[in-house]
Amino acid sequence: MIPAHPGLRGGPVYLDYNATTPVDPRVVEAMLPHLGHYFGNPSSSHSYGNEPRHALDQARAQVAALIGARPSEIVFTGSGSEADNLALRGVVLSARTDRPHVITQVTEHPAVLETCRALEHLHGVEVTYLAVDGDGLVDPAALAAALTERTVLVSVMAANNETGALQPIAELARITSAHGALFHCDAAQAAGKIPMGVRELGVDLLTVVGHKMYAPKGIGALYVRQGVALEALVYGGGQEHGLRAGTENVALAVALGAAAELAAAELADGTPDRIAALRDSLHRRLANALPGCVHLNGLPDERLPSTLNVSIDGALGHELLAAAPGLAASTGSACHSGTHTPSPVLTAMGLDADRALGALRLSLGRWSTPEDIETAATALLKAAAAL
Repeated sequence: MIPAHPGLRGGPVYLDYNATTPVDPRVVEAMLPHLGHYFGNPSSSHSYGNEPRHALDQARAQVAALIGARPSEIVFTGSGSEADNLALRGVVLSARTDRPHVITQVTEHPAVLETCRALEHLHGVEVTYLAVDGDGLVDPAALAAALTERTVLVSVMAANNETGALQPIAELARITSAHGALFHCDAAQAAGKIPMGVRELGVDLLTVVGHKMYAPKGIGALYVRQGVALEALVYGGGQEHGLRAGTENVALAVALGAAAELAAAELADGTPDRIAALRDSLHRRLANALPGCVHLNGLPDERLPSTLNVSIDGALGHELLAAAPGLAASTGSACHSGTHTPSPVLTAMGLDADRALGALRLSLGRWSTPEDIETAATALLKAAAAL
């Protein structure tokens, strides 16, 4: 039984789970003792360090179990962006190659794209940015053609945060491994929503993010396959296998572990199917009420069960949401000094500016209900009529 969430009572319908998830009350309950009673340093040899150390080990095992890894292969970080930085910088700075080569794709999260640009600028790394097709997917043949003898790392996200598009990670990783390079996957949006077994996918590094799976902000993890060498991100006392020094945030690690265990249970009990059914119901309501005017951005099937990205003819996404105050959702556009620019993800997929500016990202999650879908559809249709 999922407990009610106090933060969602009486507010707008929340359809922005891809931005951040509400912290599950069961996760809060798990972490609270480590904010007060169990205050010890997990590195301490006396009794006050015992419970924090045990809790940290358990959390590592819970995260590992979600993705089919060994506990020793989990490194806790302060965020998904930090995990991405550790993966990219760690591989490149430990590579024994003159002018290392990295491959990523144009619709990656900024945590990967900006790290790649920094590696180009600061370390002379060569980076190839692969294009995507109209569905937002990387062509495996394009990856194969881009690999060189200097390629040390390929980084491609599992699921796009705007469209939910699922990349063919296992195929991309297989091509990369056959060439002798490492493969990193940012699974921020995917972990806990769909199965992400690292052995089945064949990835070497994988990013997990707490606040995308009902844990608090400020905690993430990087799976590092045994035997993969990384340069440390933070130097110091040797915590987290020497890759991220600093006394561990035990409470947040415990929260991520609890969230991972809950997510694993939901993957097994069919929760993703329930959420996908609600997503499709919302899409049908909008499409039936506005025939020929509602356009799905991305693939109908190969996407996250939680994500619906649509454009409505004749309406701008930010104007629709402003006219629907009972709904909390997102657009893919960015606002700079009152001027809205289309989503780089959607334009990379070939959408024209009008359709990209009209996009809405409606993302569902654990507490989404049929009543929420009805309310959201009514609010959007009223807003569309008013505009």
